[in-house]
Amino acid sequence: MDNTPSGAPEVRFIKRLVTVLTATMIAGLLVIIALFVIRFREPAPLALPETLDLPQGETAQAVTMMPERILIVTESGRILVYDRAGRLSQTITLDP
Repeated sequence: MDNTPSGAPEVRFIKRLVTVLTATMIAGLLVIIALFVIRFREPAPLALPETLDLPQGETAQAVTMMPERILIVTESGRILVYDRAGRLSQTITLDP
């Protein structure tokens, strides 16, 4: 006679299942951590110059940054084009 309990194969299966699921979760967690490390190691986005002087009476409504230019849309309907050093290089007036 076999002295093993009748549920032994099921218990072994559940133990293996829990072990495999635990290993899968640990591997997934390591992948997520690796992705965070890789993502945050990328260079920072384009930075604004230390000073960016708007013309008198203008208020910025939107800012768009490109590698070589910074565009500022003002509330008065003008687009101010700055170079990366922060100097105003062009002004475009939008039609109402």
